[in-house]
Amino acid sequence: MNNKRLLILIIFGLNVGLVFSQNWDIDLLRKTNLNRNINLDKSLILTTHTAAPLSISTPIIFFTTGVLLKDNLIIGKSIYSAETLLISNILSTSMKYLINRERPFIKYPELQNITRVSSPSFPSGHTSTAFALATSLSLAFPKWYVIVPSFLWAGLVAYSRLHLGVHYPSDVIAGIIVGCGSAFLSIKINYYINKNTEAKLFFIGR
Repeated sequence: MNNKRLLILIIFGLNVGLVFSQNWDIDLLRKTNLNRNINLDKSLILTTHTAAPLSISTPIIFFTTGVLLKDNLIIGKSIYSAETLLISNILSTSMKYLINRERPFIKYPELQNITRVSSPSFPSGHTSTAFALATSLSLAFPKWYVIVPSFLWAGLVAYSRLHLGVHYPSDVIAGIIVGCGSAFLSIKINYYINKNTEAKLFFIGR
């Protein structure tokens, strides 16, 4: 089977899955969005918009720190994190426009859209970015004080997309898979490119 046919089958399967998942998907979103605590709206809008700036600034901060300390391991880990975020963004953006799923508040006007969006719905780009950053940091720096806050933040970003009415739960789940998967895919790519052990250590915490 060639790549074009495989891609068509994957897209078809995803669309079929979206149709069958629609009932639980919209029911859970309605419960989350319409029964939300409106006092949390402003804080969750702020949280949801931290995904992009943190994904850009975090690798830069670690890279700068590595350069200042002349620590090649930190520099390598910052590059790994940046690569993970790039892969996640490419995958999620490509899927959005290939699948082209309508935003839930457009199809279901009773939902309350609390923040501005412009791209298609599936998968959640904010969620994939947040989990790509959280997973790459956790693999690069496997300490509880990195892992716990990273995934708590990523989970809050994911929840915010439902609270704000801009994504179905399946969009968010797909975003988590894309984000986490990108971190492991980046490791595989770096293992393939960098054959020696020293280079591999740049991408996994010791």
